[in-house]
Amino acid sequence: MSATESRVRPPWIQVAAGTSVRPDAPIRRQRVFIQVIAGAIIVIIAVALVGVVAARRLAEAEAINDAAQTADLLADTVVQPALTDALITEDPAAFETLDQAIRQHVLADSIVRVKIWNSEGRIIYSDEDRLIGQTFPLDDEELEVFSDPKTRADVSDLTAPENQFEQEFGKLLEAYRPVWTQDGAQELLFETYFLYDEVDKRSAQLWRGFAGVTLSSILLLVVLMMPVLWRLLDRLKRSQEQREDLLQRALNASTEERRRIAGALHDGVVQDLAATSFTVAGAAERAESVGQPALANDLRGAAGTVRTSIGGLRSLLVDIYPASLAAAGLAAALEDLAASVRSRGIAVTVDVSSQTGLDPAGERLVFRVAQECLANAARHASAGTVTMQLRRTEEFVLLEIDDDGVGFDAASVLADPEEGHFGLRILGDVVAGAGAELWLASAPGAGTRWQLRVPPQ
Repeated sequence: MSATESRVRPPWIQVAAGTSVRPDAPIRRQRVFIQVIAGAIIVIIAVALVGVVAARRLAEAEAINDAAQTADLLADTVVQPALTDALITEDPAAFETLDQAIRQHVLADSIVRVKIWNSEGRIIYSDEDRLIGQTFPLDDEELEVFSDPKTRADVSDLTAPENQFEQEFGKLLEAYRPVWTQDGAQELLFETYFLYDEVDKRSAQLWRGFAGVTLSSILLLVVLMMPVLWRLLDRLKRSQEQREDLLQRALNASTEERRRIAGALHDGVVQDLAATSFTVAGAAERAESVGQPALANDLRGAAGTVRTSIGGLRSLLVDIYPASLAAAGLAAALEDLAASVRSRGIAVTVDVSSQTGLDPAGERLVFRVAQECLANAARHASAGTVTMQLRRTEEFVLLEIDDDGVGFDAASVLADPEEGHFGLRILGDVVAGAGAELWLASAPGAGTRWQLRVPPQ
């Protein structure tokens, strides 16, 4: 078991979570039109439902008002002329006269029941013989009719005991008002029951009138919107294409500028320093040959310094523009990074899968994170060995970098980054901006592990 495997593994801490905004999807006219039509259908259905409810309420209110007016008319023209004091004393002739008048002139297709009550709640007349003589408590509204004479109408409560014989007709409207016998000696309550079918008929009529205007207006509006929507979508699509083109040009310009700077450094300063290094080394050999060892040592030191500077510049060139990433691919670029770290005496093991499926942006992100993590291992961790692995799983493309260095308290550093660790926060922002995840596991004496999780393309 290796030293890396035998170490106690600290827990993972998430440094960055993918928060990037995905590129705008291409605008599809067909999809937008389908959405508009679907929205119009939803609106039509909603309007239809509201219209049905509104029409039914309005029809019910009109039917109740008509029932009250009809009850008024029947009470004045048919019932009161047939009412006599003899009916109160249950005179058969008086009852027969009233019954004939009601059956001939009141009961019809829409009126199915008639009741006449006294103030004590006793039914003294009804076209339903089983109700005659029964007593039921009058509710507050019915009692109020005696003290405040006027006609009232509402939907019947068929669960009330006095309405047990009306349930066979279904939902009903009832209207009631006070009536008086011919000499005015007795005040009675005249009550009629109307079929609710009239409400349904009126509701259908109102709905047809409402739907014809409303729905046709909505459809006309949708039709008129289509040409305008087509032009707006066309302009939006062109704007999106222009924005993508400008973004691509900006990226290309940035890459080209980095390539130009790297080329200028490589062909200019680096070549000049290399030539200077050779010249100084040659001068050191000549000084040694003429018996000037002190001067020769100084010249060799200067040549070494120049070569060190050349190495630093070449590392900087890799940072600015990793030519191997574009030319030879991600695996070669990561191997170049590992080689630069090996030159510092650190053993680096690289295991890179040849099939990652990353796009150029994903490869640049992996290279940037690997570059930063290897630099931290070389500069701060005092690591002896580093392992770097890149592989693809079902969910992510994973880059894992593990070193056996001194480690650090990851939680406290991420909570309050010191000046030397502020690069971690910047690296986290870069990863989050790319829509990936960055995880860190480190503790004093336990080394450091990094894990980059890039969603597959």
